[in-house]
Amino acid sequence: MQVVADSRKEGLRERKRRETLQRISEVGLGLFMAKGYDATTLDEIAAEAGISRRTFFYYFESKEDIILAYVGVFAEALKTAVRESTASTPLGTVQDALTKVFGRIETSKLLAIVRFMHESMTLRVKRRKDLQFEQAIFETLCEIWPAKSRRARLRLVTMASIGAMRVAVGAWSEQNGKRPLASHIRDAFHDLKAEIGAKD
Repeated sequence: MQVVADSRKEGLRERKRRETLQRISEVGLGLFMAKGYDATTLDEIAAEAGISRRTFFYYFESKEDIILAYVGVFAEALKTAVRESTASTPLGTVQDALTKVFGRIETSKLLAIVRFMHESMTLRVKRRKDLQFEQAIFETLCEIWPAKSRRARLRLVTMASIGAMRVAVGAWSEQNGKRPLASHIRDAFHDLKAEIGAKD
């Protein structure tokens, strides 16, 4: 009985931790969007989320990590979408996954995150060090096409796909999200495939 009780207690603790993490993330992003990223302080985020400054640092090392946490969520969603894709080629699989993942995200939130990542030097530096997005694609492609002889080609597909994604996101952001991001992704991958002579 004690083991069962501990298991239930652990489940409750983990659920509360996830809920607090989500609340801090949503509050932080909301304040960034309302006041501006640089103008928002850690104390304001903590107060709005109903936690202490010390509790904030239990979940995040800095306010930059709130934005990077969203990137981590996107990476996990992308891995799932890659696994679920019915496309027959690695390049088509990544295009399909990116289209689905970014199609589910609220436009205003995604625009804000993209702009914060672009405008903040600290976020740009941290993003360079953090390859989780690219690694998520590569590792999941390797699960689907496990032959070691394909590793180099899958890495090339990953790098080319990330390049296409950045072109698409850049064009979408410049146009203030007037066209769906999925349309920009399709255009970017169409151009990529045309240049390398790939088929869908």
